[in-house]
Amino acid sequence: MSTSTIDHSVARSSFVQEFMHALSDRNPGETEFLQAVEECIVSLEKVVERHPEYRSAGILDRIVEPERIIQFRVTWMDDQGEVHVNRGYRVQFNGAIGPYKGGLRFHPSVNRSILKFLGFEQVFKNSLTTLPIGGGKGGSDFDPRGRSDAEIMRFCHAFMSELFRFIGPDTDVPAGDIGVGGREIGYLFGQYRKLTNRFTGVLTGRGINWGGSLIRPEATGFGAVYFASSMLETRGRSLEGMDCLVSGSGNVAQYTTEKVLDLGGRVITMSDSTGYIHDPNGIDRNKLQWIMDLKNNRRGRIAEYAEAHSGVTYHDHDLSAGSSPLWRIPAEAAFPSATQNEIDGAAAQVMVDNGVICVSEGANMPTMPEGQHCFIKENVLYGPGKAANAGGVAVSALEMAQGSQRMYWSREEVDRHLKDIMGRIHKASLEAAADYGVAGNYLHGANIAGFRKVADAMMDQGII
Repeated sequence: MSTSTIDHSVARSSFVQEFMHALSDRNPGETEFLQAVEECIVSLEKVVERHPEYRSAGILDRIVEPERIIQFRVTWMDDQGEVHVNRGYRVQFNGAIGPYKGGLRFHPSVNRSILKFLGFEQVFKNSLTTLPIGGGKGGSDFDPRGRSDAEIMRFCHAFMSELFRFIGPDTDVPAGDIGVGGREIGYLFGQYRKLTNRFTGVLTGRGINWGGSLIRPEATGFGAVYFASSMLETRGRSLEGMDCLVSGSGNVAQYTTEKVLDLGGRVITMSDSTGYIHDPNGIDRNKLQWIMDLKNNRRGRIAEYAEAHSGVTYHDHDLSAGSSPLWRIPAEAAFPSATQNEIDGAAAQVMVDNGVICVSEGANMPTMPEGQHCFIKENVLYGPGKAANAGGVAVSALEMAQGSQRMYWSREEVDRHLKDIMGRIHKASLEAAADYGVAGNYLHGANIAGFRKVADAMMDQGII
C-alpha cells in the first residue's frame, strides 16, 4: 500500500463531519456542491491545525460561500416564432487573487448546485496555475442540441443582454464550457461589444482573427496529458506504448487523444451521451480527424464511427451496474473527459485490476469519492481535475495577457507556456502533499496548494 494512502475514517473526522453538517443545512439538496466541498475539506484539516489564524479569520466558512450569485431570465424566440424562457446564472465565487475566471455551460442539467460545485473547483484550479485569476462559473439550462445557428445566436444575444452588466476584463472574464464553443463565444462577444461599445478581453476562447489565442481549444486536453506525463516520470515511465481509455468525444477528449498520440500512446475508446466505441487497433490521426468532423461539423453520434471502421465495436451505456462499461476495458492509462461522477468505486477497482496505473482527469470531478479512495489506496497515479485539467483556464489567462498587449504569441510559444504551467502545478501538488505528510497524493496536494494561496490572499485583504 502506498505511503500516500489516507484512511477515510481519519479523513472524515469530527472536524469534517461537523463542517459538512453545517454546510448541508445551509445548502440543502445541493449534492454536487456538497460533494466538491467535502472532497476538498478532508485535505485541509491539517492545514487549519498548522495555521490557527485561518480558523480565527473564518477562512473555511468564507471560502465555501460564493461572493455573489447572479440569476436572471433569458427570453428568446425560436425559428417558428415560439417564445422560450430559460434561466441564466453567474456564480462569482472568489476574487481574492484576481478577476473571476471560469466557463459558461449551456446544458439542461445546469442549476445552482452544479455551478457552485464548478465555481468552487475553479477557485482552486485557478490558484494552482500561479496566474492572477479568481474563480467563477456560469451558464444556463438552455439545450443547444438540435437548435439552428440562428436560434443559438438569438439565445446567446439574449443571455449576454443580461450578463453584460456583471462582467468585464478587470471584473469577471467568462470562457466556454460544455455547450459553449467558438460559435457561442462569438455571438456572446458580439452582443457584449454592441451593448458596451468596447472591444475588450471580456471573454476568452475567442476567434484567432479577433483576439483569441492559439492552443486555446487544445489546452485542456493537452494539459491533462502533460500532467499524466509528469506523474509517470516520477516512476520512470512514459505514455509510450500505453493503451489509454478516453471518455467523451468533445473538445477535451479530442485533444487529449491528439496529445496521447504525440507522446506515443494509443487511445482505444471514446464516447458520447449515447454510448462508447472500442477500437482495439487504436484511434490514429486519420481516425481522429474523422471523429472531429463527425462531432464538430456533422454533429453526429459516436456510433457512426463503428459503422465506418472495421474491427470496432459500439456499445450503449449500460449504467445498471453503475459506471459505463467503457471503464472495464483493459488499459494502462485513463483520461475521463466527459462529465462529473462517471467513475464510481466499483469501476475504479475494475480499472486497477485491469492494469490502469495512471488516471488524469480532463473533466471536472469525474471520479466519485469511493473511486478516488480506490485509486489512492491502490497506488495509482491519480491527477484530480482541479490540477490535471487546469490547462484550459491557464491558456485562457494567457489569452487575457495577449489581449492586454494587443499581440499574438506563436503556437509553439503558447504550448511551451502551457507545458511549463502544468509542470508547475504538478510540482506544487507534490510538494504540498509531502509537506503535510501525504507524499505522492496529488488529490490532497492539489487541494492544499490551491487553498493556501487563496487563503493567504484573503488574510491579507482583511475580513470582507
